Amino acid sequence: MLDRQPTLTHPAVTLRPATADDWPALFAAAHDPGIWEGHPAHDRWQEPVFRAFFDDGLASGGMLVAAEPATGVLIGSSRFDLGRAEAGEVEVGWTFLVRRHWGSRTNHIMKALMVGHALQSVERVIFLIGETNIRSRTAIERIGATLTDRQTTAQLSTGPVIHLFYSIDRAGFGTGPLFPLWEQRIS
Repeated sequence: MLDRQPTLTHPAVTLRPATADDWPALFAAAHDPGIWEGHPAHDRWQEPVFRAFFDDGLASGGMLVAAEPATGVLIGSSRFDLGRAEAGEVEVGWTFLVRRHWGSRTNHIMKALMVGHALQSVERVIFLIGETNIRSRTAIERIGATLTDRQTTAQLSTGPVIHLFYSIDRAGFGTGPLFPLWEQRIS
């Protein structure tokens, strides 16, 4: 059984279960329109929209916050979810990072920690990415995820959005670019 509320640690980032007390710090991190301008939910920087995102994440039972290990400052979040996953898989998604971490290895490390953790219990990790979200599609391809033939339409605050499914299985992870980052985790 997959533990969707682990604490996962790497020298560059710590992922831990989100709590209601994380709201002020996580909203402060997300309250930057620039984070969301290429995202289908481009209004997520607004308090009511982010509140719905945050509350949904807590209710999912799989939301993790990302913190800088040296300071404890929250820099983003991600989530494990089973809602759109088939048997033997889990979704990793709803990831965001403050812009000062864009272009760094932080997103790759977060994905390495989450995918490595998940693949100890499931056969495949899936990622759903908005069809027009080129930044996220490029990022997910760089970490070794492959586009599948599955897709779904999600209703966001900005309207309906087609989401494409990408995946990484155990074999792909073991030979892909995330595995060396997974090996650097702190047990």
